[in-house]
Amino acid sequence: MFYREAGQFKTSYAADQAIFPILQDRIFVAFLLLVAFVVVPVVANEYWLSTILLPFLVFSLAAVGLNLLTGYCGQLSLGTGGFMACGAFAAYKLSTGFPELNIVVVMLASGVITALVGVLFGLPSLRIKGFYLAVATLAAQFFLLWLFNKFAWFTNYSPSGVISAPPRAVFGDFFVTGPQATPAGKYLFALTLVALLALAAKNMVRCRVGRSWMAIRDMDIAAEIIGIRPLTAKLSAFAVSSFYIGVAGAMWAFVYTGSVEALAFQIDRSFQILFMIIIGGLGSILGSFLGAAFITLLPIFLSNAPNIFGLSISVDTVSHFEFMIFGALIVFFLIVEPHGLARLWQIAKEKLRLWPFPY
Repeated sequence: MFYREAGQFKTSYAADQAIFPILQDRIFVAFLLLVAFVVVPVVANEYWLSTILLPFLVFSLAAVGLNLLTGYCGQLSLGTGGFMACGAFAAYKLSTGFPELNIVVVMLASGVITALVGVLFGLPSLRIKGFYLAVATLAAQFFLLWLFNKFAWFTNYSPSGVISAPPRAVFGDFFVTGPQATPAGKYLFALTLVALLALAAKNMVRCRVGRSWMAIRDMDIAAEIIGIRPLTAKLSAFAVSSFYIGVAGAMWAFVYTGSVEALAFQIDRSFQILFMIIIGGLGSILGSFLGAAFITLLPIFLSNAPNIFGLSISVDTVSHFEFMIFGALIVFFLIVEPHGLARLWQIAKEKLRLWPFPY
């Protein structure tokens, strides 16, 4: 009875095609945003804000970007880490070369630069697909990291190759980078940016561009027959996906870690984000957030489980068990629900619509 939409009549096409056409969904999302923006900054301590919530938001944005390319357009990519590094170094060069730029402009401009790089490496998708496209994007991963490590210009000729993000404020004294930035300020800035970009992605996949991506994903030959240009659809998917991933990389370097280094964006970072969209659900914006939460929170729970249950296990054993349990749970979820955690949420909503009648 709680999740019935009976009596909620739609009197216009716009109301019927709204992102959240059911009243209960709108109330839930409004309540979730209220908690995230108002309650969490007041209640959460520095550990939760800096160590758990910030990386969760960064990974969520990167997962949304990869999901637009792989989940909606069907173009497999293993170069996510390289594109995140591109966004991080672009943000560093922009902020140091143009100190008067606002941090929001720096973030968006770094995403645009990464989008141009993504289009360049997306050109092979016009001729190859599947495993071969994954190998091509993997080459982009190694090439970009080699580029940032080889040429000292990207680090302003720093001897160590690791540079710190310069302090920048959104407005006034509201700093989001540097020693003056507070954990709550960083969290609110990251949350606002991720929420707006996620809303834009949700609307994008519902419009003509998103439908062309899904047509290419389902059957590219049939999509071309009905008038969809594969060149425009695939390259636009690479551009938009790289933009999101580049902004996530800039947030990682400036808001989360406060340092810019290529070692943070190795190949394991690309696989980590790929696992997020597989576990969360391909072709789902919500699945990107669920997968990021699963990948971020589960290792923390497993590492603290011995203390929670009062077990005396050595640190080395705990780390080995963490990898084993983590891998086993990933395989379990893929077998039980290959469509990801987002599909489990859809099933729960469908059952609530029929409850208490049998199904």
